[in-house]
Amino acid sequence: MKNKLKPIPKFKNEDEERNFWATHDTTEYFDTSKLVELDLTNLKPSTETISLRLPRYLLARIKELANFKDVPYQSLMKIFLAEKVKEALRR
Repeated sequence: MKNKLKPIPKFKNEDEERNFWATHDTTEYFDTSKLVELDLTNLKPSTETISLRLPRYLLARIKELANFKDVPYQSLMKIFLAEKVKEALRR
């Protein structure tokens, strides 16, 4: 390492951090000669809350199915959406 490393600033949010790293050289902030092992197995993707209007009968059916599968209905909806998006992108 030739020079002293710069301190990494505190970021207000992910966007600010992303913009920072897009315009700065990481070698000024990290000692790249040392390997760091990361465990990302418990990392959860960022989520965003949305409002979704569904017909009552459809929501009731989803809740009924979720209850049968013993999962929260919002989780079941996320699974269904992810499967359909993956299927649509394969085409």
